[in-house]
This record gives sequence, C-alpha cells and structure tokens, in this order.
Amino acid sequence: MAEKLIMPTLGLTMIEGTVDQWYKQVGDTVAKGEAVVTISSEKLTHDVESPIDGVLFSIIADEGAEVPCQELIGYVGETGEEIPSGEVSEKASDEDIVEVKETKVETIAVNQPPTRDAGARVFATPLAKKMAQAKGFNLEEIIGTGGNGRITRRDVERFVPSMPVASQVLSDIGEGLEGMRKVIAKRMHQSLHQSAQLTLHRKVDITSLLTFRQDLKAKSNGKLLRSALSINTLMIKAVTLALKEHPEMNAWYDGQALVTHDEIHMGVAVSVHDGLVVPVIRDVHQKGLSQIGEGFVTVTSQAVDGSLPGDLYSGSTFTITNLGNAGVEYFTPILNTPELGILGVGATTNKLIFDDNKEIKEISELPLSLTFDHQVIDGAPAAEFLSKITYYLENPYLLVV
Repeated sequence: MAEKLIMPTLGLTMIEGTVDQWYKQVGDTVAKGEAVVTISSEKLTHDVESPIDGVLFSIIADEGAEVPCQELIGYVGETGEEIPSGEVSEKASDEDIVEVKETKVETIAVNQPPTRDAGARVFATPLAKKMAQAKGFNLEEIIGTGGNGRITRRDVERFVPSMPVASQVLSDIGEGLEGMRKVIAKRMHQSLHQSAQLTLHRKVDITSLLTFRQDLKAKSNGKLLRSALSINTLMIKAVTLALKEHPEMNAWYDGQALVTHDEIHMGVAVSVHDGLVVPVIRDVHQKGLSQIGEGFVTVTSQAVDGSLPGDLYSGSTFTITNLGNAGVEYFTPILNTPELGILGVGATTNKLIFDDNKEIKEISELPLSLTFDHQVIDGAPAAEFLSKITYYLENPYLLVV
C-alpha cells in the first residue's frame, strides 16, 4: 500500500518548510530508511526517509515549494500503484499564474535583475502573491527560487525593491570625494550590500595577559623585541589559534562561491593620512610571537609611509582593527569583504570585582567586537569563535606553546 511522505515539524515554531532537493526521481527504487528528499526550515535542514521498501511514484511538492507542516509532499509504494482517491496535488494550478504586462518604467534593481522575458507569465504561490500585493511589490521584478522559477514566500521576504534611476545608484557612490576617500566609500558600500553583517560584543579579562607580558619580558633578559609582546601581536596570535580551530571563519564568500583557506593571512587595519588601508601579514599560522611582532611593525610602518609592496594590500583571510588608542570601547567594524569576519579591539578599562574569597581585586578588561557574515556563519558558531579568542587571551601561556 502506498505510503505518504509528509513535511515534518522540526521545531515548536516551525509552521512550514521548503523542499530543497529530491534525491530520487519518480520511478526510482527506494529502501526503507533511505533519504528521499531534503527539506529545510528557517534554521534547520532535514532528510525525509522512506517508510517502506518500494519506488517513488509521485512527487507532490517540487523543489523550492513551501509546504505547511504535516502536509503531503510525495508518495512511495509499489510500481503501478495510484495516488489514493481524495488526495489533491499541491502543484501549481492556473490560479497560481499571474499575467504581467510589459512595463516601460526604467528601474535599476539592487538584487539580481530578472532574467525572464518581458510579458512572460509569472508563477507564484498564493501566499507569495498575497504578500507581494500587501507590500506593493511587482511580481515581475522578483526572481523565483522554487520549482520552474516559481516565486515563494521567501523570495518575497528577501526581495529588495528596485530603485528609480533618478535616485543614487552604485556608480554614484563616492561622488564628490577624491582619491582614496572615494575608493573607501565604494568599498564600504559594497561590503554592506554584499553581506549580512552582525556584530557580537564581549569583554575579556586580560589581567593574566598583562602579567604574562611582564613575566616574559623579565625572563627573556631583553632578548624579546617589544613588538613581540604588544597587545596587537598577542591578539593576532590568539585570533590565529582560534581560526585554526574554527576554519569556517577563515574563508571568503563573494555571493557566488564559498572558499575556505588553509593558510591564515591576517589583515590589520591602519589609519593613514588620507584614509584607511589593510596591510597583510602572510602565513601567521606558521609564525611565533617575535615573527608576528616584526611583521606587524613592518607592514604597518610601510603602509603609513607608502612603501608597502602592492601584493600586501590584499589577500587577507581575516582582519583585525584596533581603536583602543582612540579611547573607543565597542564599535561595529565593517567586513573587509569577501572575508567572513573582522575583529574590533577597544580600549582597556579597569574595574573592581569580588574574587572567589569575597575579597576586592582590580582587573583589566579588553572589549572585543566581532562582525561576521550571517549569510554563511550563524550566531552560535560565531560566539564560539569569539569565546575561543577569549580563552587564549585569558590563558596567555598557550600563546607560546
């Protein structure tokens, strides 16, 4: 007897899911417990398995379709079986087709421009049509990601309405500015429009780190360069170690492809006379504190005096920016795209706390601000990465292991 494949409920707040990919086609043999289709909710993905041995003989919901929880998406059974009577297919009907007329209004779309021909029919789910009408969106401007280009609820939610030509467009960004300032304006604007940026903040107790610096300086008899024990150097080392444990943060995403890097090339934001540059310290994962310190001093000084080699202005896989000297505690760094993360370092502050023995002691805290691309990295793993940086800064002897 034919068995139903239904849209599962993956959480208390889930009311519908999206059919992402059918692993099997109609007529393909399936085994009991074998994944037939993968679906997703806002936060999770899940494989729907066949409840019996047989064949997939009906697909009710195409890839990209959004289906309420516990509703039918397909059937498995024996070859030649028919869909049980009374069942209604949820595939697109004539009511899901909206006729659109050719428009002569000249617009420039912020999102991916439509590729369908003018005057062509547009397929949309009833919910998507209702939402678009309520928001005043033109369905012709929305690109559907459902089966056969069908517009879904998510497509409407993610749609950014096109801007009239008379308003500011990308080519006008930086108008009235000159030189590096104009380049920076375009880069910052591009970064914010290319990624979904979110910033996490927290403070780190660096009391042990400051003691560690003094201890290491005393034990080295002056053989360690001052740069090897600077906060910037120690921060770069801590971030490097954290990136090795969280390689998903050591990556690029340009909207088309995600590339994870084995090498860690650290960008360090530097303020120069007419703007901001990000020189790169290459292969920091292969360097000790002294080498990192020397590299930091070299690239930052060369960036300031204009002698930095051209190939060291790009290629970083993660960036650190420090506004501590300006007295700033927390801020929201803008991603150096296509990187997925940038760490902002603020000014150290002192405060009094009670220790485990209920005695008052003074500690030093360093504010950190981690901006990441939420398109690729969720909040929980980003928080874990920030916690790992904190761990290394609060256990400084691990920085020399």
